[in-house]
Amino acid sequence: MTIHVDRILDAKGLACPMPIVKTKKAMDEIEYGLVLEVQATDSGSIADIQSWAAKIGHAYLGNKMDGNVIHHYLRKANPAEVTPEQRHPITLLNDDLQQHLKQPHLFEHAIIIDVREPAEYAFGHIPGAISIPLGALAKRASELDPSKDIYVICRTGNRSDMAAQALTELGFAKVTNIIPGMSEWTGPVQCEE
Repeated sequence: MTIHVDRILDAKGLACPMPIVKTKKAMDEIEYGLVLEVQATDSGSIADIQSWAAKIGHAYLGNKMDGNVIHHYLRKANPAEVTPEQRHPITLLNDDLQQHLKQPHLFEHAIIIDVREPAEYAFGHIPGAISIPLGALAKRASELDPSKDIYVICRTGNRSDMAAQALTELGFAKVTNIIPGMSEWTGPVQCEE
């Protein structure tokens, strides 16, 4: 199958959040109705780009794998179809979450969800955090207790923002996005063996 594209964006070798940042910029630069191909090697880009396109209103046409390169295809929506990008309104800084972690029995009334990819989680996560990658969140939301405070974290605050919005849309009332995320986390870290 040959897919006609109007522009190709090379995001190979870039880690989150750069593939999505570059995709946003490229979509701003092309005319509506045109197709953008994003070439990425970050496996997290699948969930990130799909989620972003759905939130904004651009059409995520699909992806193809070629070795370790993921080819994403997006069609830019007409300006009347585009929704302004929104941010989850409830955030907490890394330092404030570290203070919460000092509370005894925190996990009796709170959950920390790490929405990074499994490999990112394995190399270092907050002790007690549950790994639910962004792409699996909708399927696994039933595992979460809606009566608990839910803190969502990723590497930079972008994926966790999308996850916090998704959980809120699913009816979870107490969802907080942790910023700036694990890229600047100075608290305790646990690694998988």
